[in-house]
Amino acid sequence: MSKQKGPFDKIEKKTNMNQGDIYKIANSVKNADFSDEKTVRNLVRHLSKMANKQISKEKEDKIVQTIIQNKMPTDMQSLSKFFK
Repeated sequence: MSKQKGPFDKIEKKTNMNQGDIYKIANSVKNADFSDEKTVRNLVRHLSKMANKQISKEKEDKIVQTIIQNKMPTDMQSLSKFFK
């Protein structure tokens, strides 16, 4: 029998972040103002650094604008395509 991987296993594998780091980030942004560009840009940069994933300035801008405009994909398939 193979062990089915949970969402945290997949996230950890792709981002090099552990479950504790993910919860810390989630708690730190609970009350964040996602309409504020500076807040969102800092979060995107922080997540990129924690995941040890470089993103281009263009990709950062696209992510920030999408979040500020509240146009983030809601399903996992669309979300995965968005971050590729």
